[in-house]
Amino acid sequence: MLPACPIDLRRSAAWCSVCALMQARKMATLFSCPPFVYSAPMPEFPAPVVRQAAPADLDALVHLEQASFPGDRLSRRQYRHHLGSASACILVAECGTQDLAGALVLLFRRGTRVARVYSLATAAAMRGRGIASHLLTAAETVAREHGCRAMRLEVRSDNAAAIALYRRAGYRPIGTRANYYEDGADAWRFEKSLQPAIARATGK
Repeated sequence: MLPACPIDLRRSAAWCSVCALMQARKMATLFSCPPFVYSAPMPEFPAPVVRQAAPADLDALVHLEQASFPGDRLSRRQYRHHLGSASACILVAECGTQDLAGALVLLFRRGTRVARVYSLATAAAMRGRGIASHLLTAAETVAREHGCRAMRLEVRSDNAAAIALYRRAGYRPIGTRANYYEDGADAWRFEKSLQPAIARATGK
């Protein structure tokens, strides 16, 4: 007769079952993952090349104007005039394609140190790439070089995207113009100081 086993085999078997269950749960927790969600990174586009427009850009400027605005467009004659005027500066943005990515018309007036953004357009295929922001920044540099202390512009009161762009760029509303556009829409007027904060505080 074999000697009594010091271990209770029934208890050992039950304990092993518990251990096995706990181990199984542990492994399930270890290897279980939350639902996989792929978040595509935001595309990074190269900065556009911004330059002053030349007479050779006339056709492309008119095409962009007509494609961007249903009304209140600059005519071919107006663009030709601005291209040769000392009181205007037309900036264009290029992104390696034959078509212009965007354009901005900046106007100056004698006797005032305020420049005016008369038109800002971005090609539909190039929207979302920061084209308008680059053009606006370049225009502010040009305005400073002309001795301007501020930039002003008008924007349709229902153009939320453009209003958000100008606010992000530091422009603040200074008034409205009722029935400003051809279709009767109102315009909001915005302004941005081009002077450093210290100069504004001292009035210089």
